[in-house]
Amino acid sequence: MDKRLYLSCLWPGLPELWYRGRLSSLPIAVAFAAALNFWLVVRYLFPALMPSGLVTMAFWVGAMLWAVCVWHAIRELPHLIAPRLATDEPDYFAEAHLAYLADDLATAEELFQDVLAIEARDPPALLFLSAIYRRTGRLDSAEMLLEEIERLETADRWFLEVSAEKKRLNRDQTRQDSPSKATGKADEQKSSVDPKSVKAA
Repeated sequence: MDKRLYLSCLWPGLPELWYRGRLSSLPIAVAFAAALNFWLVVRYLFPALMPSGLVTMAFWVGAMLWAVCVWHAIRELPHLIAPRLATDEPDYFAEAHLAYLADDLATAEELFQDVLAIEARDPPALLFLSAIYRRTGRLDSAEMLLEEIERLETADRWFLEVSAEKKRLNRDQTRQDSPSKATGKADEQKSSVDPKSVKAA
């Protein structure tokens, strides 16, 4: 993992917010920014607002809290960026891929769900699961997964694969709608037949 990514740990709450989109970390990031700016104001811009001893004590207390937050963020960063690599749980992605290629869709679906239990935002696993839903006729579920993938910032590298899967899904949706439309037209034609003409025949 790129060591430069650890620089984000210097801002408490930022790694969870930036890499995982956890809004629960937003108050922490905002509180840190507010506390830092407040200390700079009372320390350098308007030192008369608070006694210098109180400002110094607040600085050291804040520095200790900041150090604890940074240490915690450094330890958790690998789990935020690559949970499948950092966890002790077995990674079944390869087995799930082989089951998909072997057309064992039930096993592949179960294994991909195990993968997503570790990393719920893994674009390849979500793509394969969407394809499984499409191939097993669950087109609405497949469409929902594709929409979820498109909202992920980590899915930018999978743009071509997502587009291809969307085309296949649209094709299958069109095929599914075609028989119902044909049946509807046939029913309309039957209902439009004049009863008098039938009797006359």
